[in-house]
Amino acid sequence: MFLIEKPFLSPRLHLLRPPPHPHPSSSTFPSRNYILKETSRRSFPVKWAHSTSTMAAATEDNWSLKDQIAKVFEVSLKVTVPDEPEVAPLIAACAKKEFGDYQCNNAMSLWSKIKGKGTEFRGPQPVGQAIMKNLPTSEMIESTSIAGPGFVNVKLSRQWMAKSIQKMLKDGIETWAPKLPVKRAIVDFSSPNIAKEMHVGHLRSTIIGDTLARMLEYSKVEVLRRNHVGDWGTQFGMLIEFLFEKFPDGEVSDQAIGDLETFYKASKQRFDGDPEFKDRAQKAVVSLQGGEEKYRKAWAQICEISRKGYGKVYEHLGVHLEEKGESFYNPYIPGTLDLLREKGLIEESEGAQVIFIEGKKIPLIVVKRDGGFNYASTDLAALWYRLNEEKAEWIIYVTDVGQREHFEMFFTAAKRAGWLPTDESKYPKTNHVGFGLVLGDDGKRFRTRSSEVVKLVDLLDEAKTRCKAALVERGKAAEWTAEELEHTAEAVGYGAVKYADLKNNRLTNYTFNFDQMLNDKGNTAVYLLYAHARICSIIRKSGKDVEELKKEGQLILEKEEERKLGLHLLQFAEIVEDACTNLLPNILCEYLYDLSEKFTSFYSECQVVGSAEETSRLLLCEATALVMRQCFHLLGITPVYKI
Repeated sequence: MFLIEKPFLSPRLHLLRPPPHPHPSSSTFPSRNYILKETSRRSFPVKWAHSTSTMAAATEDNWSLKDQIAKVFEVSLKVTVPDEPEVAPLIAACAKKEFGDYQCNNAMSLWSKIKGKGTEFRGPQPVGQAIMKNLPTSEMIESTSIAGPGFVNVKLSRQWMAKSIQKMLKDGIETWAPKLPVKRAIVDFSSPNIAKEMHVGHLRSTIIGDTLARMLEYSKVEVLRRNHVGDWGTQFGMLIEFLFEKFPDGEVSDQAIGDLETFYKASKQRFDGDPEFKDRAQKAVVSLQGGEEKYRKAWAQICEISRKGYGKVYEHLGVHLEEKGESFYNPYIPGTLDLLREKGLIEESEGAQVIFIEGKKIPLIVVKRDGGFNYASTDLAALWYRLNEEKAEWIIYVTDVGQREHFEMFFTAAKRAGWLPTDESKYPKTNHVGFGLVLGDDGKRFRTRSSEVVKLVDLLDEAKTRCKAALVERGKAAEWTAEELEHTAEAVGYGAVKYADLKNNRLTNYTFNFDQMLNDKGNTAVYLLYAHARICSIIRKSGKDVEELKKEGQLILEKEEERKLGLHLLQFAEIVEDACTNLLPNILCEYLYDLSEKFTSFYSECQVVGSAEETSRLLLCEATALVMRQCFHLLGITPVYKI
């Protein structure tokens, strides 16, 4: 159990920030040796910092193709319906490409607003006709047309498209980054428990969270990557006492402890089967929370050994996080609960302290019957810290869908407290990014043959081993250096595991199958990485200096397959924005696969090397490779350049 520490000084008496927590900042779990300091009395500021209105929309230099078209229609809408203020252009890609590239869908909704107001229009189609007629001259638009009840179809200019792609080649892919309406976000992901191995269940949280963080970072958002590890609680009493039994001299190393999962299970067995040991373990929790040096040191040793194990997994995956675990927020819990009590939110119920949530059969328990804290109290304290100390505008929690109700209740409590606006369109805001299960071929949770959970590090090692074997079978060991073979096996193997997960809608379960994910055909990372390598090979075989071509060459989208590929490239920014806004990495995966397919169609129809259009088509190849590499980066996949 958690014992309640001495409460913080009343926030009405002290408006100073708590002193910095002793946990230093780091990334990817470097070796650290820290212990909790005295935390029984801290001041607690009352300052819920959040905007009560929506933040500024995307900045003027947002490159999103959809937004650029919207700016043109915005001018027309103001002329067409001057008495209807703030009409936002409704722009979407055309479902039927024979009609155009994009369409403006405002006519019907506008007609429903203005009919009966003495308008000159006699239906939605005349409204659409007027919107089309009032469009200002724009070099990006080649032609427009009307379809159905006033849909205004737009076909983009080939010359403008080519010029825009060429500008990106000169200025860099960063110029295509979308601009989001937040400056600082927190992504809370991975979050393993100390003294337990990371298993396949942690895979989804880790790689989904990393991809969301990467997309936000690319969009110029400052992202605080938080690893909310389970490093505090009753289990540490039994772990510490078991540690004392095994190593009475206090000399502990990860080699001596061996497999942490086995160590945890052995200590749990002692706890469940030996009343005397259980009593000592419960007293050890009190000693740890009371700050006794011996117990702090043992706790820190267990945490450090765990971090070394996690570090290997994060290194394999190329994932970086900063740890702020349960122990970090524990000192803030009493003050947080005091604030909630002052607002009258916390009530007594059957010996526990709870917050009742409308529409829920059970309340949100914040203090258990035994006086201990729980996940809800920790999460509330963490939210207070993130809003007030870290000034986060968007806080994203990446956990399995099974925790959905907990987050719904937790977020509702925060809104009732006034920490979050009730309007979902306003900031700061929180989102729970839920995900489904990883299944085996039998349709059940993915486990080993002995029904044990699959260790994540073993799974990644096997992916690399299988990939390396496939490369050797194809004769690459004779063609490449050992270092090249190792690097490619890692890039393709780890990339295959990530992509097989990310390409699925995160809310669904998916079946983990090595044979499928390592297939070089179909929608797999292997196919996509090889497609990128083939593009690089085409450019190399030309013998041309692409950097010089970027300066002196001209891109022309003359043939239809060239135009289709060019249009898809130009849609990259809005795809990333869509994936960020909806917190769905699979949107980016779908785009990447479609990009590869469109390049294949282009290459089968349009000769590149040795053609009269070689320079233009090499530039189109380079633009495709550049966008593919950015997609790989956002998905946390390392590209390969030769096969």
